[in-house]
Amino acid sequence: MNCAGFKFTLLLLGSIVLISCAKRVITSRAPLEYVEKQLKKLAPVQIEFNSATLNENEIKTLKKLIEAAKIIDRLFLLQVYNENPNIQEELLKSRNPNDKPYLELFNIMFGPWNRIDHDRPFINSKQKPLGAAFYPEDMTKDEFLNHIKKHPEDKEAFESNFTVIRRKEGKLVAIPYHEYFKNEIEKLTKLLKEAATITTDSTLRKYLTLRANALLTDDYYESDLAWMDLSGNLEVVIGPYEVYEDRLFGYKAAYEAFICVVDKEESEKLKILGNYLDELESNLPIPDEYKNFSRGKSSPIKVVNEVFSAGDTKAGIQTTAFNLPNDERVRKDRGSKKVMLKNIAKAKYDKCWIPIVKRILADKPLKNTSFDAYFNHVLMHEISHGLGPGFITMENGEKTTVSKALKDLYPTIEECKADILGIYNLLYLIDKNVIKGISKYEAMATYLGGMYRSIRFGINEAHGGGVAIQFNYLMEKGAIFVDDNGKLDLNETKMQEGIRDLAKKVLTIEAKGNYAEARRLIEKYRQITSIMDNYLKMLEDLPIDIKPIYPKI
Repeated sequence: MNCAGFKFTLLLLGSIVLISCAKRVITSRAPLEYVEKQLKKLAPVQIEFNSATLNENEIKTLKKLIEAAKIIDRLFLLQVYNENPNIQEELLKSRNPNDKPYLELFNIMFGPWNRIDHDRPFINSKQKPLGAAFYPEDMTKDEFLNHIKKHPEDKEAFESNFTVIRRKEGKLVAIPYHEYFKNEIEKLTKLLKEAATITTDSTLRKYLTLRANALLTDDYYESDLAWMDLSGNLEVVIGPYEVYEDRLFGYKAAYEAFICVVDKEESEKLKILGNYLDELESNLPIPDEYKNFSRGKSSPIKVVNEVFSAGDTKAGIQTTAFNLPNDERVRKDRGSKKVMLKNIAKAKYDKCWIPIVKRILADKPLKNTSFDAYFNHVLMHEISHGLGPGFITMENGEKTTVSKALKDLYPTIEECKADILGIYNLLYLIDKNVIKGISKYEAMATYLGGMYRSIRFGINEAHGGGVAIQFNYLMEKGAIFVDDNGKLDLNETKMQEGIRDLAKKVLTIEAKGNYAEARRLIEKYRQITSIMDNYLKMLEDLPIDIKPIYPKI
């Protein structure tokens, strides 16, 4: 029977039978063996938190927030690819048991492209659009830029983090998120307002109320400020933030959500680091004219245990920590908040990190790795996102932000900056005896050991690409080398010099908004070299990341 997306009726034994034939959107699949192998690269982990720290009201609030976060999953699915809902529906309705692994991988990756295998398609053969679903699929960079050139009044809306670009009557137009995703946004804001009426935490109530209103206008400034002030047992962030999914321009923010419970004891231990932001800024290896002391001095650092995450934060690779908000206006006025997901970090360390370093590190660095050094580098990575240039002035006098100046290259450059500055700042604070119980060699050995966990995410992904730049740069400088047994080792002196040099190079690119230099750095060092390929092959049977199994609340 040939069906082409229409309904027809059959008169059968006096009854009318309606037959619906939906147009199939799945035309091909990668081999089942490939899909099953990819699923095995994600180690299932039961996510745990101490529910005894919460009262009955907080549990009720948590349930409502998780319900809201599930709408974020839907929103992000729509942002990734226009055909995603149709592909998902076809897989859900399939009676073929062999389609279950495809559905599982599709849900993990939020689309038909394997994020842990350089975006290889496993459903159909189409390559992932660089602009995801933020722009028309056939829109080129030149078309976008030429439109702005001809219509400068559209520049702000077109470059906004919170608009999609579509064609109407042959002309490009910018549509605000709250209009384009109206149905989902209305459901989301309703749930957030309901959660606000449940909670007895006044800071959370204020944030949820302001955030619900912000989602209806796409003006997040006031609600971001309120998020900075959360002081209760629940740590919640929900909305559009990171621009990594937009590989065309790096303009469009993806929806995400973290629903977490605060570990107050661990948070108190780290609070002291907030007092060192000016000192860390002052110590950056760039001229003083590029240093940024205008960002707000408030820098809350929280350790939390994740209960649920949604959208961009869990697509493929799970987030270990985050530093928000990204709005430079908020950072200038108040700084940013660093949130460490300790239960996620520990799960990754146990399931993925340790098996990797046992295979690739030489004896001395292997014996000097630790979870504390790993966790502190992750912390300093997040702190480093808030250091360095933010608002900048270009050579032509234009005032802009680093992210807008570097466009599509910004995610990779920024992740490289945060990571290399993370180890640079960690070594500095160890020297100052601010961070105790970790030696500088231990920090560098752990930093080296963690590189291949990120590179295995794929070098097209911002974090993996940023680490590939670091590894190849430090190899070139002799800071990292392969010993006689084929294992990775490090030269302490050259490592510290190389870390400082690369930090200076990346910070200077950001300070000048130098797109051409950013491209040169990426093209030269974001490569899978023969040495790197050999190590990647050694690790093929190990989990790349975790697959969280969230607790039932």
